[in-house]
Amino acid sequence: MVAAFSWRIIVGLVAVAGSASLTTSAAQTPDERLARPAEATIYRDAAYRGPAVFVGEAKPDLGLAWPVNSIRVARGRWELCERTRYRGQCRTVDRDTPMLGSVLRGMAVQSIRPVGGGGGGGGWNPNPPANGQSTRGNFAEFHTQPATNGYRILACTGASATAACAARTADTWCRSIGWNGSAREHMETLGRRDYLADVLCVRSGY
Repeated sequence: MVAAFSWRIIVGLVAVAGSASLTTSAAQTPDERLARPAEATIYRDAAYRGPAVFVGEAKPDLGLAWPVNSIRVARGRWELCERTRYRGQCRTVDRDTPMLGSVLRGMAVQSIRPVGGGGGGGGWNPNPPANGQSTRGNFAEFHTQPATNGYRILACTGASATAACAARTADTWCRSIGWNGSAREHMETLGRRDYLADVLCVRSGY
């Protein structure tokens, strides 16, 4: 009888310990919460009604056929722009907003992206991460996907991507990592954006 009672106590303690362990593992640290990606949902109508689109990453071309009248922000800060590729009039929102425009008309939003700070992990970069592949010699270094802080570099910023512009960007980037300039560079298109690729940084003679 005593042995059976002791066994029940042991089983009960194990169950409680297991439950406590699960609770502890499910809890998130402040750093883990900050590292979570930005999330938001945009709505056609005011007060979070009508058709909705969830966004958890940068969208350079939403392709919406309707204006956006409200937004729920789960995490982060979001930039909403009236034209594709974050052009035209833009507005930054960091909280739930039941009415973005006037009573009669909302915002025309064709692109949206999270911006740094405000609980979205901070320092957000809209460019994709780079693979980090490089080969270094005595007088040159080859990078398949040049990067800054681990993210791909646009071939041209604020202008149409051209070979001349990409060459200038590659030169500037090579100098930033200690080389004299770029002897060769290419462009790679991803998601309608052009990034530097296969850049050969050299010490001299470029």
